[in-house]
Amino acid sequence: MRVPKELIAVTKVWTNVYVKLGQTSSVLTENERSFSSAVAGGLLRGGTSRITISKANFLHNLSQWRRLVGPKVKIMAMVKANAYGHGLAQVAPIVAAGGANWLGVNNLEEGLQLRQLGIKLPTLVLGYVPLQNLIQAVSADLSLAVYNHATVRVLPAGAKVHLKVETGTNRQGVEPQRVPNFVNACRRRKIILEGIYTHFASVEDETGFAKKQLAILAQVNLPNVLRHAACSAAALCLPPSHLDMVRIGLGLYGLWSTKPQKINLKPVLSWQTTVAQVKTVSQGETVGYGRTWQACRRSAIAVLPVGYYDGYDRGLSNGGRVLVHGQFAPVIGRICMNMCMVDVTAIPNVRLEDEVVLLGRQGKNQVTAEELAEKCGTINYEIVSRLNPLIPRVVI
Repeated sequence: MRVPKELIAVTKVWTNVYVKLGQTSSVLTENERSFSSAVAGGLLRGGTSRITISKANFLHNLSQWRRLVGPKVKIMAMVKANAYGHGLAQVAPIVAAGGANWLGVNNLEEGLQLRQLGIKLPTLVLGYVPLQNLIQAVSADLSLAVYNHATVRVLPAGAKVHLKVETGTNRQGVEPQRVPNFVNACRRRKIILEGIYTHFASVEDETGFAKKQLAILAQVNLPNVLRHAACSAAALCLPPSHLDMVRIGLGLYGLWSTKPQKINLKPVLSWQTTVAQVKTVSQGETVGYGRTWQACRRSAIAVLPVGYYDGYDRGLSNGGRVLVHGQFAPVIGRICMNMCMVDVTAIPNVRLEDEVVLLGRQGKNQVTAEELAEKCGTINYEIVSRLNPLIPRVVI
């Protein structure tokens, strides 16, 4: 069988796009970007759904935080948990070029991925690194959070650490009275004490307890180290917590952990899928597992190839809504593992492979992470960070 030259050419471009989406960088050439846009209403760049990342919005948010904290305070951009679900490989290069001073990750694997991407910014691993992996972390020039004597005993001379002080959250951390012992142990082993920090328990809700935590940290008098405590919410609500560095996470992605205030943030992520089938159900028929939705009229439904495996929470069953042709379409029936159904009776001319927005804006309407979180009884952090990492992320 002879394959037309035009098909070969299209296949080559498509292959380049698809490979880039699956590897460390999703920054497409102009030709690949144009090609991808042309098929966005159909195969959605190689899969049944895609996540798009707005570089402009991310850089806008970063500039907003810089303006808030001023030029002297360092910004640690938190890219843990696959950059809060946005895609570590896609977000980290934007951060590195955008003026952040540090990167924050949770585990060794994330730190190593940054180094494989060629990103050399100072990086703090805030989560636990197994003792057997500490040498590997140090070899990758990663700074480590320490709060166990066993970690200090294994670390080689020259390792860079940030001592986590327990001030009331009661997660990781060293009690203030034990800090001198840790400092002395680091000095004996010629470990570099690069920073000292804590983490607030409830600053999103009220600042009273955070002020007490900050006072405890202030009692630990260590010169010539980076002192940091503030997350996004604290950076907004508690300026004295800025210290030498702030750790900005959710706010970098245009999402709020507090009520919107002071600065203008723009959502970075949107999530699209496609219509897999349009069908008609008669009045009285039911839809989905458990037959939890019944048509009260002759209805048009669209089947979407996205389910809870992808991160579209089962709590949205019979309660969520998506955007089709810029209009809201309610989710009907139970969310399945790999698909869900929406009622498009009120939306004319819905066709196979029309674009559907699960999270983000389409036309004048928008589905927000906060809306989905409220319907699922959770927080916006969870909505975005649980998005399946196998879904292609595309920087636009």
